[in-house]
Parts: sequence; structure tokens; C-alpha cells
Amino acid sequence: MPARQPLFPASSVPWLATGGALAALCIAWIAQYGFGLAPCELCYWQRYGYWAAIALGILAILQPARTSRRTLALWLLGLAFLATAGVALFHVGVEQQWWKGLDTCTGQIGAGMSAEDFANAIENAPIVRCDEPAWTLFGISMAGYNLLYALALAIFVFRGALRSRAA
Repeated sequence: MPARQPLFPASSVPWLATGGALAALCIAWIAQYGFGLAPCELCYWQRYGYWAAIALGILAILQPARTSRRTLALWLLGLAFLATAGVALFHVGVEQQWWKGLDTCTGQIGAGMSAEDFANAIENAPIVRCDEPAWTLFGISMAGYNLLYALALAIFVFRGALRSRAA
């Protein structure tokens, strides 16, 4: 039985992954500016991972095909997607109250605060809280969908990196 051919050649992986990172940012901007879904601090952190992925994707594109430099750039690109997925996982955990979020992101007000600390906490509370999803579909928040998307891109790039060495 002949070996199954991959859907995309290894040479197209950096192009598709870079486009995938750009698409994620475009969707975030459409949600923000088109539908008024203001991002929280963790949402911005997830976007930083996509910016890093775009930079690493361009670096991979500029490397000659079937070289160790391109393979290294692909591995780093996959790690950028994995880091984005990690931030998204943390964000989902904060939204689901699996763990406590950042104080700068959830506006924590604790018992036993002085009146001055309480006033400062209110004045410095984040505009958009990280522990309250702005939008959900089928019970999954944007952070949850971003987790799945970033993981899919990481797997795609890692598989491409493995294939780029053999190509």
C-alpha cells in the first residue's frame, strides 16, 4: 500500500501557519471593532503569541527549503503557537474559576481592606475582566476556541517541521 500523501507540501507550512496567525488576529480585531467585544489583558497576551508566530513564520519563509535553519524556524513557530495555547488555557481556567487570575485582570477586592485600599481597588479595576467571558458559543468562550485553534496550528507546524527534515 503506498504511503499517504500529505494534504499540503512541507514547503507551504510556514506560509499557511503565518496566514493562520494573521487570520487569528483579524478575527480578534473584527470581534473587537466590528462587534464591540472589548479584550481583557489575557486576550492581549494571546495576541502577542500570534505576533511572534507571524515574525517566526516570516523567518521560516525566508530560509531555504529543506535546511536545518528552516526546520529550526518551524519548531520555534510551533512553540509560539503552543505558548499562545498555554495563555489561552490559563485564560479559560480563569473564566471557569478553576484557578485565580491575575489581580490586574480580575479586580480582586478582598475582605479586611482599608477604606483607602478599597477605593484604590475600585479606581484601578480593569475595564474588562478576564474572569467573565465576553462571548460564548456552545458554552465555549473565545479563549476556549483560541486554545483549540492555537493547538491545531502548533500540531500542524510540528508535523510540518518533521516532514521538512525528510523532504
